[in-house]
Amino acid sequence: MKAKTTIYMTALYMRLSKDDDGVNESSSITTQRKMLKAYAKENNFIIYDEYIDDGYSGTNFERPAFKRMIQDIENKNVNMVITKDLSRLGREYIATGQFTEIYFPEHGVRYIAINDGYDSESKYNDIVPFKNVINEMYARDTSKKIRSAFETKMKEGNFIGNFAPYGYKKDPLNKNHLVVDEQAAAIVKKMFNMSEMGHKSIDIAKYLNENDIMTPAMYRCSTRPYLNVDNYSKRKEWVSVTVRKMLKNIVYLGHTAQGKTNKVSFKSNVTITNPKEDWIIVKNTHEPIISQETYDIVRQRSIERTNKRKTSFRNVFSGIAKCADCGRNMSTTGTRKKGAVANLVCGGYKLYGSKECSNHFIDYETLYDIVLQELQKQICLSDEEKKSVLEELQDEIDITENTNIKQNIKILAELEAKNREVDNIIQRLYEDNISEKINDMRFSKLLDTYETQQQSILKQIAELKHLDRSKESSQKEAYINFFNLIKDITEIKELSSELLYKLIDHIEIDQGYYEKTEKGKIKNQSIKIYYRFIGNINENGNSII
Repeated sequence: MKAKTTIYMTALYMRLSKDDDGVNESSSITTQRKMLKAYAKENNFIIYDEYIDDGYSGTNFERPAFKRMIQDIENKNVNMVITKDLSRLGREYIATGQFTEIYFPEHGVRYIAINDGYDSESKYNDIVPFKNVINEMYARDTSKKIRSAFETKMKEGNFIGNFAPYGYKKDPLNKNHLVVDEQAAAIVKKMFNMSEMGHKSIDIAKYLNENDIMTPAMYRCSTRPYLNVDNYSKRKEWVSVTVRKMLKNIVYLGHTAQGKTNKVSFKSNVTITNPKEDWIIVKNTHEPIISQETYDIVRQRSIERTNKRKTSFRNVFSGIAKCADCGRNMSTTGTRKKGAVANLVCGGYKLYGSKECSNHFIDYETLYDIVLQELQKQICLSDEEKKSVLEELQDEIDITENTNIKQNIKILAELEAKNREVDNIIQRLYEDNISEKINDMRFSKLLDTYETQQQSILKQIAELKHLDRSKESSQKEAYINFFNLIKDITEIKELSSELLYKLIDHIEIDQGYYEKTEKGKIKNQSIKIYYRFIGNINENGNSII
């Protein structure tokens, strides 16, 4: 009886993180491809497809090629993944471990990291979790060094952005220095002149659209054929908010203002806007496009058209509250409700109207109260209640494990029966060779075949007997991680951006609808809070009125 041979449909996954906006595919990707293809050929693995994320960080898994590979695994097109090393898969140890320890095994995917000597079929992989931690430490250390280097460059007046601001281009002799792009600079001058003469931002945007002037994103992509404009601009037209941002940008005075935003963590794509006093501003770093006099007149006219803020209101949900339909951030807007500070409205609707999304809005203080109450519920869970949650999860895990154990016992019995059968065959081979029913050459070939088959069977038996049944499910681990986040928080009296970023991934705001009742018109609206690690624990969301 021949052992069944698994046919592997292999995904070759390659990744490289880089900051430059170069045209050519990275040479390091080329090296990875050669290595992976040679390894697959040497081991007779069928290559299903190549998946390349060139210029993507390993600290998050929102990478297009990686997501495409996962979809092919879900579609059962791929049952093997090969990378150069573990760090190519990812540098965030929790998420990387989720793939290597849970996702790949559950989907029957064999994973190989060539340079790390890792093969998921091997039982000698105990060192892998430590390598994942080391890879994350490397990413964390690299992030600190890069941030420090960038900060030094910014303080020296060097421009560190991937792309020059509209109206400028990078100096061919020094990529950290800006020089005037005459074609785009003419448009910038026209915008400032129109504003100086009293035209509003919306009028300037209308003029630019009517005269078929490319937006900054479209212009950037037109000079770089390798960029996809859809990744940088959805509407492909000028809007008033773009005009306003440009009219108050001091880059056109010849000054550099950087460090306007800051990442929450090197693992996260969420950025927080820094207060203006924390910006790094260096004056006279490049040639100005407009004069100080023109800039001052434009800014003064803009201030006169803008109502001064009456309060020191700060939106703590910035970057966290999302429109449930289009996924854009909810943005603050005015409200007619007496005593209310603001409404949160869908950012897409606010910028572009009904062409982009519907009018999702919610009273800021209503959302504040709901989130505060929900967080207080989580914080107020007693140790006994937390234990009860984990015990309920454990009961679900035990049911699954008992089912797996029964299946393993059945498979083990079948393998041991096969082993005894092969033993009997080998014994008869010896007897037939001694009685000269088969010659020595035939005996050697048959013996090699059956001994190889028996070694494979014994290996499977050993692996089944040493299964680690104490492994906790990813769901249970997620709750433990969340409980660890809140263990030092004893009381929450008010919300802050820092607290929300620590405990909540995002909040989805539904459109809502009005319902007529005996008491009058009532608004029904659903809010879904997605906590860190555990996601949304209320499937129907928190309905509000």
